[in-house]
Amino acid sequence: MFEPLSTAPLYTEISRSILFPPPRPPTCFMEGRRTNRRNSRRLRSNCKGTEKDYSGSSRLEEDWMSSPSATPYQILGVDSTSCSPAQLKAAFRARVKEFHPDVCKDMKDADAIIRRVIQAYEILSVNQQVETTERVCMDPFEEPECVAYDLFVNEIRCVGKGCPYSCVKRAPHAFSFTGHGDDYLVESAVGQCPRRCIHYVTPSQRVILEDMLRSILSAPHDLAEADFLDSLIIKANFENNRYQQPKRNPKASSKYVDWS
Repeated sequence: MFEPLSTAPLYTEISRSILFPPPRPPTCFMEGRRTNRRNSRRLRSNCKGTEKDYSGSSRLEEDWMSSPSATPYQILGVDSTSCSPAQLKAAFRARVKEFHPDVCKDMKDADAIIRRVIQAYEILSVNQQVETTERVCMDPFEEPECVAYDLFVNEIRCVGKGCPYSCVKRAPHAFSFTGHGDDYLVESAVGQCPRRCIHYVTPSQRVILEDMLRSILSAPHDLAEADFLDSLIIKANFENNRYQQPKRNPKASSKYVDWS
């Protein structure tokens, strides 16, 4: 186990519970790959690299280590536009394993570097929590949270058993209980509805629409609430058609790999 540092407040919860897995036999982490003892003499570990390491990644490391104005994203080496919580945690663990004073005992400023790494991780973690909270509090009819795959049936307009194009007969697995089955049959049932009372919505939209529908059906019929329900459905259809899934950025690495 790693010995705790003298600066205890900075290494309490994060460095003990998240950072350090159970100890393993020491290995040599090289630029781009892990090597054994035979070829560890030709390549040098990241931990001690300063003068003899001519790789591009080492120069990038020295840039943020020597620059007091480096951003938290630069310190952890993550992309500010597509960094997920899992990627942030993995990058933080990698930095700690690389620059922790108990690992890099030959590096004089290891303690200051690890302080910057922990502070950067705390800042980005708080920012991601705030963004998640804001996302949850958004109006799902203004900002859909995902692709509209859930089904909502406006029972006010539905003909029921008298419908000549019964959706229940066409796709009973989808309209008799909640679930997904043959997507082609479901789309056929949605498309053949003569009253246009079946809609694809997001989970958050479906919860709101179903609550409003129950309120309308349980009380005396209110035209104002029914009109408001129709307006929400129209708005949901419009925004769901505009929704675009987040694009995945191509994975690229600036690390130097010796293929010899």
